[in-house]
Amino acid sequence: MKAAVFDTYVTKKDNTIMHFDIVVKEGTEFDEVQKYGQAYLALKGQEGQPLTTEECRFCHIEQATQALEVEINTRGYYIVEMEGCH
Repeated sequence: MKAAVFDTYVTKKDNTIMHFDIVVKEGTEFDEVQKYGQAYLALKGQEGQPLTTEECRFCHIEQATQALEVEINTRGYYIVEMEGCH
């Protein structure tokens, strides 16, 4: 499966930055990517923070690993936590 990676930087409620990638099936509409990002932010206690094309930008397409493909097929997306996500 080809996967689209969206590089995402969100300002948290404490004004620090969360950096994470949202990985979805190639061809997923941006409104779906936003929905997945908002669900992730809610899990991290950051619901309501902006998640527009300013914070979340398409980065590249890559071949998904088998484990990543299973996760995307199950949930629709996968989050790669980079910085400030804990």
